[in-house]
Amino acid sequence: MAGSVQQEMEDLLKEAFSPTRLEVINDSAKHSGHAGDDGSGESHFTVVIEAPAFADKSRLERQRMVNRALGDIPGERVHALAIQASAPVT
Repeated sequence: MAGSVQQEMEDLLKEAFSPTRLEVINDSAKHSGHAGDDGSGESHFTVVIEAPAFADKSRLERQRMVNRALGDIPGERVHALAIQASAPVT
């Protein structure tokens, strides 16, 4: 079952980008006891997102777009966020 932060991230990304592919993967269990593990079970995530909005954007621009869409989640509510953002291949 998706946790509350995971579901919120999915909802925000769907609303911002209407992605053709979206995976929000909770990696927190792999980091149990490590720096940034707050015990919530929702401290480390990977986002795999494919959306037309990323066409002609650099990797850095895509990551910034995702971070903006997620608001205060990265860095405040989530310790680590890996982002794999791409545009659909046409």
